[in-house]
Amino acid sequence: MDQGPNEYLRNAILTANPEQLLLMLYDGAIRFTRQGIEGAEKRNWEQAFTGYTRAQKIVLELIGSLNYDVDERLCTTMAGLYKFVYRRLVEAGMSRDPAAARDALKILEYQRETWILLIDKLRKEPASPLEPEIPAPSRTFVEEPVYGTLSVHG
Repeated sequence: MDQGPNEYLRNAILTANPEQLLLMLYDGAIRFTRQGIEGAEKRNWEQAFTGYTRAQKIVLELIGSLNYDVDERLCTTMAGLYKFVYRRLVEAGMSRDPAAARDALKILEYQRETWILLIDKLRKEPASPLEPEIPAPSRTFVEEPVYGTLSVHG
């Protein structure tokens, strides 16, 4: 069995910085939500269910990745937004009506665009002399704790 695409994805995830990882999560959630909508429009309920379920898993990962120690207020706001998206995806699957999924998709696309703008802004701004330089994350996974797993294959 050819493991090429899976190995490529694995390497992309292991070498990505945190900003790229979040972008990959948004991309996956958007892609799977679109697949769910397409399935619902074609009355292909298996495709709709699979797309919505995969998008839901990614949204749960987004919720779980929030770090309340950094900014509790922002994380609470983002958690509320992600929970709304999650509920709309569940509603879309239960009601077989893609309108709820379109609501979730709009928010996911908006969040993705906002994230890209923020990344671009941070790259253009010089580091403040008062702020310490943040070291690149270590790629030594042996000593780091495992917090959970995410499968984009279902």
